[in-house]
Amino acid sequence: MTVEITKEMNEHQPINLRLPTPGCYADADRSGLEADDVFDGMTEHLFYTLGKLAPAASRHDLYMALSYAVRDRLMTRYLAGIEALAATPTRVVAYMSAEFLIGPQLGNNLLMLGMQEAASEALRRFGIANVDEILEVEEEPGLGNGGLGRLAACFLESLASLEIPATGYGIRYEFGIFDQLIRDGWQVEITDKWLKSGWPWEIPHPDQACFVGFGGRTETYRDEHGNYRVRWIPGEHAIGIPHDVPVLGYRVNTCDRLRLWRADATESFDFYAFNIGDYYGAVEEKVGSETLSKVLYPNDGTDEGRRLRLKQQHFFVSCSLQDMIRSLDARRIPVQEFPDHWAVQLNDTHPAIAVAELMRLLIDDKHLGWEQAWDITSRSLSYTNHTLMPEALEKWGLKLFGSLLPRHLELIYEINRRFLQQVRFKYPGNEQILRQLSIIDEDGAKAVRMAHLATVASHHVNGVAALHSELVRTQLLKDFANLWPDKFTNVTNGVTPRRWMALANPELSKLLTNAIGDGWVKDLDKLRGLEGLVDDNSFLEQWEATKLTVKRKLSNYIHRHNGFSVDPASLFDVQVKRIHEYKRQHLNALQVIAQYLRIKHGLAEGMAPRTVIFGGKAAPGYYMAKLIIRFLNGIAETINADPDMQGRLRVVFLADYNVKLGERVYPASDLSEQISTAGLEASGTGNMKFAMNGALTIGTLDGANVEIREQVGEENFFLFGKTTKEIEALRHNYRPWELIPNHSDLGEVLKLIEQGHFSNGDGELFKPLLQNLTGHDPFFVLADFGDYMRAQDAVNRAWSDRNRWNRMSLLNTARMGYFSSDRSIREYAQRIWQADEFPVTITCEID
Repeated sequence: MTVEITKEMNEHQPINLRLPTPGCYADADRSGLEADDVFDGMTEHLFYTLGKLAPAASRHDLYMALSYAVRDRLMTRYLAGIEALAATPTRVVAYMSAEFLIGPQLGNNLLMLGMQEAASEALRRFGIANVDEILEVEEEPGLGNGGLGRLAACFLESLASLEIPATGYGIRYEFGIFDQLIRDGWQVEITDKWLKSGWPWEIPHPDQACFVGFGGRTETYRDEHGNYRVRWIPGEHAIGIPHDVPVLGYRVNTCDRLRLWRADATESFDFYAFNIGDYYGAVEEKVGSETLSKVLYPNDGTDEGRRLRLKQQHFFVSCSLQDMIRSLDARRIPVQEFPDHWAVQLNDTHPAIAVAELMRLLIDDKHLGWEQAWDITSRSLSYTNHTLMPEALEKWGLKLFGSLLPRHLELIYEINRRFLQQVRFKYPGNEQILRQLSIIDEDGAKAVRMAHLATVASHHVNGVAALHSELVRTQLLKDFANLWPDKFTNVTNGVTPRRWMALANPELSKLLTNAIGDGWVKDLDKLRGLEGLVDDNSFLEQWEATKLTVKRKLSNYIHRHNGFSVDPASLFDVQVKRIHEYKRQHLNALQVIAQYLRIKHGLAEGMAPRTVIFGGKAAPGYYMAKLIIRFLNGIAETINADPDMQGRLRVVFLADYNVKLGERVYPASDLSEQISTAGLEASGTGNMKFAMNGALTIGTLDGANVEIREQVGEENFFLFGKTTKEIEALRHNYRPWELIPNHSDLGEVLKLIEQGHFSNGDGELFKPLLQNLTGHDPFFVLADFGDYMRAQDAVNRAWSDRNRWNRMSLLNTARMGYFSSDRSIREYAQRIWQADEFPVTITCEID
């Protein structure tokens, strides 16, 4: 007898297979999706896995038991996929990224499996009235920081949902970047111990460990055929232990994986050192090796910090490439066929050392010739650029690089020599272009330019928004684009509607499904069906009521965590993202002060009552960003304590912003602040999450804002600010102090800050910020202030017309289909990876 779990069964009805064979893919005890099955699974895991009796189980126990029961259902699909790929090899996407901001897993996996109601019913039998009580228990995985890591997570989910085989490769950080507290208005960083209570979603595979070398020396020799060879003799080693996290697609059987590497020592304990009393020395190697996977983004302000970052990058890249080659060896597939089986995507420059490491593995370990190894490497790798900021384009000093990776530096020199020969052929006698294109930066302290290395070796280089990709081609990597115009392309970012709408905003999801059916969850273009309701006043009232319900939930959160009340009927004006000067939270702060002054001067007529919400972390070593956080909190403290602001203006800073908090904030927002300096934001993805949930955008023509405005309609977008070209024209003759007399609001705002109005009378506290703005203003805050205030006045007018605002909000949601990460992944798969769908059918044979 053969039982198949088809996509249709999985999507439209619960799987309820009663088969007696344990361990088979359709084992009823592990595959059922009904409440009875979930309850039985939880009871079993409480008893056998956690050693607890149900009456004594805590909420954390119930979270763990439910998670293990859900993971059982994932294993059915995960193992079936591995077996299917072994039987029918196909090209697999290897997505290499230093971070994966995957967010809480339980709620997402319940959604993917279609078992949210079953889980709720099972929990009620344990006395839990609301599943949210258990979902709140889950710690946020500390595997990422911002947009780069969240994009990687969205892409993995879309790969699985589109049934494309994929493995995400990264590091299993023991500690996240940090948890953020706000004390006396300042950011305080504390250790993010996200693994302290256990994490049920990972499956360790110590039997698949990889050895990684560092330092040491190289030597030459002749092999048995008389060929010249190089042997790397590392001075130290670490072991990479893989931990797999299943990544299930939406209502399909495809379950891809996120493979995270944990560092361990080759020898954990030195008995000799211990016995002679050197107790630290006895574990020194263990401590040193395990540091590799301790923390996300160690501070690179010191030599040791930079050294650790480079070691981290080589560690996870080497483990990952070894793993890919080992998978070919296990299936007796020649390594020469590597590009037919692996499409390796470098997510920014952090994994760019893959170029040299793959060459080393092919030449030194597999004994291929240079030309063949280079052909394999350049047909396998593709590179995504994520930034136009020069400081974010990684460069490693030759001394550091050579001391850690001597063999890789030799290979990079040879790659560069051969590459520059091509350049000389195209541009004979042009020494300037050789210096500009060289992988080795010859200006000042010599360094390896990782973006150049990735560009030279990759078959495709892409930006992440139309404007960004154009600037990559015409500015950042202009000479490379002239050399290889067909290599450069654009794939605009996207986000998954499953997490950011269906999971994060169940109230809106229900309204959408009732109106246009549930097909939008898998095909976001179907939201266009909402446009037929734009003149339906009854539906627009439902739209507004749904938004208000979600805003009440966020208001309750603010009251619990910030200690004061906000009016859910006010305009929720939100800017949540990493704190950085180019993202211009301080521009938003200046307009808040201007609004505050208008109210104080009796000029509040026509102003919408607002709750202005900020959130985001600053890098620990970034002083100006941390001062901006202090500035925002100083403004909040002053405004919220002023009785004149009651019912008119509130300012909130949400501490420790992460995915979990984002799931509360995006659905509740009315206005999305996307106000970066034009030409500096690669894409942004928060802008997409806001608009999908019906927020209107106030923004510059930067990153994906350009395409969002094109899609939703310029009449449904509050545009302001100078364009990229205008910024460039202004840059060479910019005198920000000359702008202050042109805006009466601006002068008064700056004077109030200077007087210490938002710092308890301390006129020195924000002096560095004021000097930055009025002296140099590197991100053109004052240049855009006047137009920003004009756009904010337009927001006030639109908000006052509730029917107009609701129409605009609905049309933003209706026209966001283009920004699904499913569309992004289809473009990568078709244009860059040449990766096909690979549906998985689950069967179970019974005698």
